[in-house]
Amino acid sequence: MAIALAACGSAKESGGDSKSDSAKKGDALTIGLLLPENQTARYEKFDKPLIEKKISELTHGKATVKYANAKQDASVQNQQADTMITNKVDVLIVDAVDSKAIASSVQKAHDAGIPVVAYDRLAEGPVDGYTSFDNEEVGKVQGEALLKALGGNAKSGKVIMVNGSATDPNAAQFKKGAHSVLDGKVSIGKEYDTPDWNAQKANAETEGALTALGKDKVVGVYSANDGMAGGVITALQGSGLSKLPPVTGQDAEINGVQRIVTGTQYMSVYKPYPQEADVAAQMAVALGKGQKLDSIAKTKVDSPTTKQVPSVLVPVVSLTQQNIKDTVIKDGIYTVNEICTPKFKAACDKIGLK
Repeated sequence: MAIALAACGSAKESGGDSKSDSAKKGDALTIGLLLPENQTARYEKFDKPLIEKKISELTHGKATVKYANAKQDASVQNQQADTMITNKVDVLIVDAVDSKAIASSVQKAHDAGIPVVAYDRLAEGPVDGYTSFDNEEVGKVQGEALLKALGGNAKSGKVIMVNGSATDPNAAQFKKGAHSVLDGKVSIGKEYDTPDWNAQKANAETEGALTALGKDKVVGVYSANDGMAGGVITALQGSGLSKLPPVTGQDAEINGVQRIVTGTQYMSVYKPYPQEADVAAQMAVALGKGQKLDSIAKTKVDSPTTKQVPSVLVPVVSLTQQNIKDTVIKDGIYTVNEICTPKFKAACDKIGLK
């Protein structure tokens, strides 16, 4: 214990000068932004530009954002983080590919006096702040929507569960939330943890489940996000089903929203990215200036390695045909024209989306 305490003390001491140096810089901060992948549309389309914009606003255009995308490779992300630490960024915002694998880089940043904001996924190691959505609530919202879609057919057949990657702590929370709603109310025929959230793997999993269970026995599919929902729906369509069972999703990707318009996907979870990005930027700038997060983060969350991490959890919304206008369009995520391209115009007209 004495050794551990000494190590903690030395880490804080070694970081003291760096933090005071950052504070002296005022608005002229250098902030590293590490995002996990580019298969999911949200990171390049929403998260990156939104975070950059808010940081610029908060620092009167004086801050510099150094950006890197790991393209779903945890070792690459560690190298990217280590390079930014070596180059002495003032703060790191990290959306981890693998929450455990990134812990060593988070520790290196901590030892160098560089605060770390865990973004969207709770990285392990001594992170200084965390913002995401209430991930168990996401799973509950998906499960409740699926139950609503199934109605009286909930126990008349089998449900396939296509969960996210086992290396993503969020995936486990989505799954936990979904199970808390679905268990006992549906019969789960097959369940998968899909490596890398990969749509092609989700497609193959669904094909295997349809073969094993019988396509006519499947009454619904829990898909943890929209990318995988695309693979799931392709498999369902390829099986020759005359009517597709309801399929869930998450992220409100444009393809997912368009599938909701046509009715091939039942719902998605809309996560207000502008709110999440704003909080991450606020945390990063505050920490870079040597300030505490008390005025920003009113909640504390525990990771497997760090207790009481100052956190902000942003609420989510179930997105269906009925509220497309009041969510993604109202918030400026998409325009009607972006959703209702010529291919989808008739379907948009049918649900009054004009």
